[in-house]
Amino acid sequence: MNRKQRRETMRKVQSNDLSLEVVHPNAAGIDIGNQSHYVAVPPDRDNQPVRCFGCTTAELREAAAWLNQCGIQTVAMQSTGVYWIAVFDILEEAGFEVYLVNARDTKNLPGRKSDVQESQWLMKLHTYGLLRNSFRPTAEIRHMRTYWRQRNDLIQSAGRHIQRMQKVLTQMNVQLANVLSDISGVTGQAIIKAILGGERDAHKLAALRDRRVRASEEQIARYLEGHWQEDLLFLLKQEQQAYEFCQKQIAACDRELAHYLHGREDRSAGTALPQETRKERLRKNKGHKPQFDLRAGLFRLSGTDLTQIDGIDVRTAATILSEAGWDMSKWKTEHHFVSWLRLCPDNRISGDRIIGKGRLPTNNRASIALRMAATTLRQSRT
Repeated sequence: MNRKQRRETMRKVQSNDLSLEVVHPNAAGIDIGNQSHYVAVPPDRDNQPVRCFGCTTAELREAAAWLNQCGIQTVAMQSTGVYWIAVFDILEEAGFEVYLVNARDTKNLPGRKSDVQESQWLMKLHTYGLLRNSFRPTAEIRHMRTYWRQRNDLIQSAGRHIQRMQKVLTQMNVQLANVLSDISGVTGQAIIKAILGGERDAHKLAALRDRRVRASEEQIARYLEGHWQEDLLFLLKQEQQAYEFCQKQIAACDRELAHYLHGREDRSAGTALPQETRKERLRKNKGHKPQFDLRAGLFRLSGTDLTQIDGIDVRTAATILSEAGWDMSKWKTEHHFVSWLRLCPDNRISGDRIIGKGRLPTNNRASIALRMAATTLRQSRT
């Protein structure tokens, strides 16, 4: 429905117009909360059509049993924080069709004064088919998404510790960042560990230089003559230990992810993994490269090699598959998929004329990864 049709339908709902088509006759609505959830069913199903259930697993199973007793087949709830996840899983396990609704679709609608009325309002809207179901990947993809998101969070944490180490070194007037592009590299880490080990001689520290570093030992030694303060050395030690801990956690995530991908169903149908011939892909990437063959694991999971697309590396492909999955039949066309990504234009139209253009805000990780991939192709020769 377009906006005009949607407004007209909402007027009928608010006026209790019985001529509306009932799409889900056996519908219920749930107002999700932190400590309790309000569940509403049609008035003719129970003497008490709205009940309050706690958030414990036993109480959620009681809610599922009560809904089953009332003959409910489909349930609508808002995606409130992470409180909805346990309710969703238990109801889905009990055999209900669960609609996860974006709160933006209902927050401006009238008729809600309390949690009880909100659950009834959700039930009413869902009965007439006015709520859109949000996409939620399958359990197989959600497990992979958990590992991959945790790995990315650890990478961000490690980057913050590197920034703090660089700040501490600058405070001690150890201008290591002026001669090294990355203090998390081989040379930078060797020098920092030597400093924490008690070494203060600039030339001995510069002798730890890796042969691939462009700056000479004399140049590095000039920037290593700082004033060593005990409090700043303590901070440097703390940040270095935190960085090393993040590295261990990233390695643990890689092991779990490799084990998980190896145990999934092989959808490649016996097709061999395409050989990579592009020189830039064959080079060893700097940074937090997965410590296993992630490209082969993703090919086994999805049956296709997304890295053959220009601009898509193995980490971008992992982000896309962990967020959207490999089954594109969830969306009718590519236009629906782009709309879900919120990458479609936000045009303001009046009288069949575009009076304004904009971009839709989004924090979808797949959208961010695709935008970064497109940015890398702006000056490429592909």
